[in-house]
Amino acid sequence: MIAIKKSQTADTRSCDFSTVTKEQLEASSYQHIGDVNKGIFFFKTLLTDAGSKHDNDKITKLDHFHADFITGFQQTGWWDNHRKITRHHLTAEDGIPEDVNLIDVLEMIADCVMAGMGRTGSVYPLTINPDVLKRAVDNTMELLKSQIVVEG
Repeated sequence: MIAIKKSQTADTRSCDFSTVTKEQLEASSYQHIGDVNKGIFFFKTLLTDAGSKHDNDKITKLDHFHADFITGFQQTGWWDNHRKITRHHLTAEDGIPEDVNLIDVLEMIADCVMAGMGRTGSVYPLTINPDVLKRAVDNTMELLKSQIVVEG
C-alpha cells in the first residue's frame, strides 16, 4: 500500500485559498510532489515486473513456440494461447485483458519498437482502439487508487 497524508491546502478546489499561507502552500506542494513520486514508483515497479515477465512463454514453451514459428504461424496453437496469457497484444481482441491498463500499453509499445528496430530497423504503425485506451486509463487510475491509504 502507498501511504499518503491529507493535503487539502495544495489546490484551490479543496480549500479556502484566501487563508493559505505561502509556507502552507510550500509544505503542501512538497508533500504532493512526494506523493506523486510514490505513485510513479508504483508504476515503475509494475513496468519492471512486466518487462521481466515479457514473453516468458517463448522460453518455457519453446517447443510449442518453435512448432508454430517453423510454419510461419500457419499453425497457431502456441500463438493463440500466447495472446490469452500475456497482456500486451492489444490489437487482437483476444489479447486484450478485461483489466487492461497503461502498463500493458507501454509493454506493447516497447515490444513493437524493440522487435521492429531489432529485426528490420523499422517500426510499423501501432493502432489501439480508442475504447481500449480509455479503458486502460480508467483501469490504471483505479489500480493506483486501490493502492492508496490516506492518513490523517
